[in-house]
Amino acid sequence: MSFWVEQFSNLTWQEYSTSLAVDDSIQNLKFGFGILYLVAGIFAIFAKQIPRVLHFAWLLGSISLVFLAGLYCKEKFYSAGQFFEYSLQFCTPLILYYLIRKQEEEEEPIFFNTSFILFLKIIIALTFTCHGLYALNFYPVPGHFMDMTINILGVSDGNAKLFLKLAGILDFVAALLIFLPRKWAMLGLAYAIFWGFMTTIARIWGHFYWDFPWESLHQWAHESLYRIPHFLIPLFLLLYYFYTKGLSK
Repeated sequence: MSFWVEQFSNLTWQEYSTSLAVDDSIQNLKFGFGILYLVAGIFAIFAKQIPRVLHFAWLLGSISLVFLAGLYCKEKFYSAGQFFEYSLQFCTPLILYYLIRKQEEEEEPIFFNTSFILFLKIIIALTFTCHGLYALNFYPVPGHFMDMTINILGVSDGNAKLFLKLAGILDFVAALLIFLPRKWAMLGLAYAIFWGFMTTIARIWGHFYWDFPWESLHQWAHESLYRIPHFLIPLFLLLYYFYTKGLSK
């Protein structure tokens, strides 16, 4: 961050990194993001009741999640895969915004336009292919991938690596299938739902200890919660295919 700090402020990097005032500002900014996420989440629960003017909270929430994904990307040496792995997460508020606005226009949501369906397919494919890049060791396999696999399946280190490679290949296959005609797309979505759900609950399952149940949940439940879009958005698209079966090609 030294380039940005020294270009856009009067501080040197040393002054910036040791400043208590800067640290307080960062903590306040994090708190502000937390309030935004909380408000946007509450608005999502009461999506049909809140005034139209408050819908901007979802747009701000989505923008802030893009910013967060960018920070994770920077943390991983600007790996593009790290950024786009969060596609489903930071686009979910946009999907809600679109659906609520569509309902307000009193349109029957039997047929969505092809651009919206393509958008869903792209963000699903991005999330799963980028996840697969880590499993296939294109990027270094994260240690917690190995830990979760070993803890859940009870396999050796070598077998865990083999399992992750297979999962990575299937991630790519599923991402390709969803762009094919309906029956193949539904097959790819079915896998995405299954694997998205398994990788979501794996955060708790792989780190849960019966001796410390509440501590385990406290530490890992949030890791599962914000990954729920990884299987809910594919489920949404699969249900749409079932709903429109026989009504469209």
